[in-house]
Amino acid sequence: MTEYRIDDLARAAGTTTRNVRGYQDRGLIPRPLRRGRIAIYGDEHLAKLRVINDLLSRGFTMTHIGDFFKRVQTGDDIAESLGLRETVSQPWSQTPTEVVSPEALHVKLNTSDPLLLAQLQDFGLIEPVGDDDPPKQYRINDVDTIEAYQRLMQIGIPLTYILGMQRQLDEDMDRAAKTLISAGRRAITEGRFDGWIPSRGVEADWASKFLGELRTTGRVAAHNTLYRALDRELARQLDDYLAVARERREHLSDDDGR
Repeated sequence: MTEYRIDDLARAAGTTTRNVRGYQDRGLIPRPLRRGRIAIYGDEHLAKLRVINDLLSRGFTMTHIGDFFKRVQTGDDIAESLGLRETVSQPWSQTPTEVVSPEALHVKLNTSDPLLLAQLQDFGLIEPVGDDDPPKQYRINDVDTIEAYQRLMQIGIPLTYILGMQRQLDEDMDRAAKTLISAGRRAITEGRFDGWIPSRGVEADWASKFLGELRTTGRVAAHNTLYRALDRELARQLDDYLAVARERREHLSDDDGR
């Protein structure tokens, strides 16, 4: 489990320490663990803060949000139907993390260029820990991807090129995510209305099951669709590459025969 002090937690959640304390006083997030005078927060706090931010952005009031979390805590079915329990306890992205020194990060990426580090932060791959300037530690939010970057760099691919690829990939994946989630939103409100909240019983059971299946189907379909697309595009570009190679070879042969 990742551990946060209150400043780190607020930064990771895109909010303020004042808001964190306010949500805590309202009972929206649990009290932190204590190690002496230090308050320690965890992944559950971060997930709940992100849910709160999301609901606020959709126009929900603090009263509504408080009611939703109260129902989560009491096991009310509406928590499942709104997807709050899943959102709080099981984020879609589940990647290993690691806290490292700037020197260790430099070794991993072979750079301390602030512009490149800023790009990595924009992608959500790393983030500074604490308020020190310059940072004394960084959190790697996706160890698997950083290690994949390292392997590419070891065979001569520049980090600037890799980050350009990552930016394009992020944009493409954002479109794919919008397609999937928007389809799920339309499906759950089909014949109803946007913002519909199911009542208890059959409606709540159906909505809860639907959201669970959407998560499972989304993961499987997204991965397998990407793999099939990679196979198709690899075959297409390989054929094109070989055609260019043949044309170049024939052109060189014509030049040699003159």
